[in-house]
Amino acid sequence: MTEATHDDETPSAGTARGQYSLKSGDTFVVCDAFGDIRGAADGLFHNDTRMLSAFALDLGGRPPSLLSAAISHDNVLFTSNLSNKPLPPMGERATPQGVIHLERERFLWGARMYERISCVNYDDSEVRVTLTLRFEADFRDIFEVRGTPRARRGMLYPPEVEGGRVALRYDGLDGVMRRSVISFSTAPDRLDGRTAELGLTLPRLSTTELFIEVGPEAVEPGRERYRAAAAKARKAMRKRRVHGARPRSNARLFNNWLDRSRADIALLVSEFPTGPYPCAGIPWFATPFGRDGIITALQLLWLDAGLARGVLGYLAEHQAHETSAFRDSAPGKIMHETRKSEMAELGEVPFGRYYGGVDTTPLYVMLAGAYAERTGDEVFIDRLWPTLTAAMGWIERTCERDRHGFLTYAQGEKGGLLNQGWKDSEDSVFHADGRIPPAPIALVEVQGYVYAALRAMARLAERRGNEEDADRWRRRALAMRKAVEDLFWDEEMSNYGIARDGNDTLCRVRASNVGHLLYVGLPKLWRAKKVIRQFRTAAFDGGWGVRTLATQQARFNPMSYHDGSVWPHDVALCAAGMAHYGERDDAVRLLGETFEAAVHFGMRLPELFCGFPRATGEPPIAYPVACLPQAWAAGSMFMMLQACLGVEVDGRRGEVRIDRPSLPDGVDRLTLHRLDVGGDNIDLGFERIGSRTVAFRAGGSADVRILAKV
Repeated sequence: MTEATHDDETPSAGTARGQYSLKSGDTFVVCDAFGDIRGAADGLFHNDTRMLSAFALDLGGRPPSLLSAAISHDNVLFTSNLSNKPLPPMGERATPQGVIHLERERFLWGARMYERISCVNYDDSEVRVTLTLRFEADFRDIFEVRGTPRARRGMLYPPEVEGGRVALRYDGLDGVMRRSVISFSTAPDRLDGRTAELGLTLPRLSTTELFIEVGPEAVEPGRERYRAAAAKARKAMRKRRVHGARPRSNARLFNNWLDRSRADIALLVSEFPTGPYPCAGIPWFATPFGRDGIITALQLLWLDAGLARGVLGYLAEHQAHETSAFRDSAPGKIMHETRKSEMAELGEVPFGRYYGGVDTTPLYVMLAGAYAERTGDEVFIDRLWPTLTAAMGWIERTCERDRHGFLTYAQGEKGGLLNQGWKDSEDSVFHADGRIPPAPIALVEVQGYVYAALRAMARLAERRGNEEDADRWRRRALAMRKAVEDLFWDEEMSNYGIARDGNDTLCRVRASNVGHLLYVGLPKLWRAKKVIRQFRTAAFDGGWGVRTLATQQARFNPMSYHDGSVWPHDVALCAAGMAHYGERDDAVRLLGETFEAAVHFGMRLPELFCGFPRATGEPPIAYPVACLPQAWAAGSMFMMLQACLGVEVDGRRGEVRIDRPSLPDGVDRLTLHRLDVGGDNIDLGFERIGSRTVAFRAGGSADVRILAKV
C-alpha cells in the first residue's frame, strides 16, 4: 500500500508524536491525531496481532486539515475534529476550504472498534463531496511489527466483499483463523478490498453520519448499536476507576495530572479471574508483565490495595513449576511476561510465558509483604503461602550458587533477554570503560530486592508462628546487607557500583539503580546521604528528574533507552528512597520536576523521555518509540506523592503513620478521600501553614488512629 501524507500538517499538542491510544481487554488501537492508522507502530491489535494496519480517511481526494484531537477524560473515546481543504468542483463551483466540519469518534468494546464519522456543511449552499476510506490488515504479530523477522507466515486470503462490508482473513501457522470484518452503516458507492468510497450530498447546516465497525464478524452498524456499546464501555471504565482512595488538591493542574494518571491506569487494567492486573503499556507491552505489574501495584498500594491483590493472585497462578532453558523457567520463579500471539504460540519467541527476569521473583515476595502490612489480610497471605515459599526456594537455591550469596542471572537460550533487570537492553550493564561484563551478573538493586524479600518473609513467618524460618530469613537478610555493603560500595566513587560480573569484578558505574537500594532501606545512613547528594547534582538530575545514568559515564547517551534517559517510575523509586532516609525535600523537588514534565506531555507521562538537560522555555525531549500510556509511568506520581506526605497505612493495627509531611509546590491543601484502613474509611487532610504542613482527620471513622510526626 502506498501511504498518503498529511502534507505539512502537524498533530495538535497533547500527546507526544501525535500518538493516541485506546484499550479494552485484549484489544488496543494506536492512531495519529487525524484518527488514521498508517502502518509503522499504528494499528488495531487483538491478542498481540495487528488486525488493521491501515485505516485512513480522505475528503474529496485529499487528507483533511486537523483542527484538534483528544482522548476523553475517562480514556474511552477518541475524537478528531477535521475540516476540508479546497475541494475540486463537482458541479458549478469548487468548495472553499474550511466549510465542512468532519468529526471522527472512536472507542473499543468487546474486541470491536466502533467509529462514528459525522459531516456538517457550513457553506452557503449544498456541497457534494466524496469520502474515501483506505484500509488494510496485515495480521502481523506484535514481534514482527517491532522488527523480528520470520522465515514464513500463514495464508493471507484475498478480501471478500459483500454488500456494505468487507472481510479480511488470515490463517496463522498456529492453526488460528483471524478475521477483520469492516462493516458500514451505509453501503459505499464503491467498495473493494482496500478502499471504500461514499458520495455525500450535504445541504447547508445538515449533519450526515456514517457508522463503521471492525471486528471478527459481520454486523449491521448504526446509531443504536454505537450508543449502547459506548454506554457499556464507559460503565466498565467507571467501575475500574472507583477503586481506592482519591486524592484531591486545591490546584487545578495538579488535579488534572491526578485524574489523567488514574485514568491511564484504569485504561491499562485488565480483569482476570484472579482480579485486576495493569498491563504494562501501549503499543509494545499491552500484556501482563511481572515486574511492571508489581511496581505499579507498589506505587498504588497505599491508595488501592485491591490492585496488589490482583497482581499477586495472577502471578501466583502463573508461577513456574518446571525447568526450561527456552523460557528461562525454574520451579518457584515468577513470570516476567506472557503473550498470546502467533509467534509466541509457535515458540518462535519464548515470550508466550517467559521467566527471564531476575528481579520479578523477589519483587513478588516484597509486594506480598507490603500488602500484608497495608491490609492485615492474613487469609489471602495464607492462600499465597505455598507460592511465596516456592519463590523463596528459587531465590535461595540461586543465591547458593554464588560465592557471595548474590542473586545472579545469565541468558537462557538465544532469543531470551541478555540482561534481566529492569534495564534489560543489551548495553545497560557495563564496566567503567564501557566493556560489557561476562555473566553471571549480580545487579545491585536486585540484591536490595532480595534483602527486602527476606525481611518480608521473616515477618510473615513470624506471624504464622514459624519462628525457625523467620529467624533463618532474618539472618540471611543481614548477611545480604553486609555482602552488599562490603562488595558493591566503592570508596573512590562514594557510591555503589551497578553490578558484579562473572569474574567477581565490580562494575564501577554511577547509575540510578542505587536509588532502588535506597527504596528498600539497605544502605547505611552515611552512605545513603552520599548517594543522595550525587542524585541532586546536574550529573544525575538535568531538571526533569533523575537520569538512569550519570553524565561522564561510559555509554552515557541522553537519547538511549537505559543509558541516560529519564524513566518516571525510576525517578519515583529514587524519590521514595531519598524520603526513606529523611530527605523529604528531595521527594518534593522530584515530584515538581516530574509534574512540569507531565504538563508538556499533556499530563500523560510516557514510558521514558530523553535525558537532555533542561533549557529555559523548552519542553523535555520525547523518546521516539516510548510506550504511551505506560502503567508504571502513570503510577509514578502516586509513589512520589506518598513520599512527600510521609504516609504509611497499617491495616493490621488500624492506624496511619505520617512522618513530617510536605506538600508539593503549588499545592496548599490536599485531601485523601475514603482511605481504607483495616476495613474502616477515613478522609485524611493536609494543609500548608507557613513553612509547615499539618495533617488531620478530615472525616470518616474515628476508630482509625493517626500517628503524626511534624
